[in-house]
Amino acid sequence: MSVLLRTESLSKSFGSLAAVSNVSLEFRAGEIHAIIGPNGAGKTTFLNLLSGELPPSSGSLHFGGATITRWSPDRRARAGMGRSFQHSSVFEDLTTFENARLAAQTRLPSSFRFFRPATRYDLVNASAAAVLEKLGLAATADVSAGEISHGGQRQLEIAMLMAIEPKIMLLDEPTSGMGRAETSELIETLRTLSKKHTLVLVEHDMDVVFTLADRITVMVNGSVLESGRPEDVRANADVRTAYLGDEL
Repeated sequence: MSVLLRTESLSKSFGSLAAVSNVSLEFRAGEIHAIIGPNGAGKTTFLNLLSGELPPSSGSLHFGGATITRWSPDRRARAGMGRSFQHSSVFEDLTTFENARLAAQTRLPSSFRFFRPATRYDLVNASAAAVLEKLGLAATADVSAGEISHGGQRQLEIAMLMAIEPKIMLLDEPTSGMGRAETSELIETLRTLSKKHTLVLVEHDMDVVFTLADRITVMVNGSVLESGRPEDVRANADVRTAYLGDEL
């Protein structure tokens, strides 16, 4: 598989604290790549470096053949990077359809002009309806996002990502706060999405990680301890000692 996203010695320091230290990783097209580690390992900071929410202190980032180290988050999004956050970021006062439509609209050139052909609205509406259908949210299209379940809101966030047609999705704790039934539904959703999108997920649920991931990176104290196939990570004695322990 071709490499879609690559980091070279990527680092981020806050004063004397090295939150991410010399991380060099490759994310391959069509894979689900999970990033795990204990609290404070630097996982979310690393994801913020990938999406552009934080500038790196040093190192470089390459996406689809371009060096994007200093690109803004919106430029990365237009190039095909989608990002979800650990806490729900839907617009609760809008319906699920309106949330999806707002995301789909960003794909149009000059998406915030007031006057444009009605056919372009039709395309946006069709795109929004399609992603809601794929995510099993069509029945709640006219319901305010704040009124649907937490699991439904997480599904809606992914629908909004799909609406912007990303090449890669960066997902921060997608199952956070979910019950087992909702988690099982999301696992199936992510498995389906992986057929057309590259997924990078920071996740604390080891059942989710080892069910889904094609590749796992373990971070400890801002550095990569191990990165490889799930079976190799599972068998690594250093990983077990530092993080997984008796969970496996």
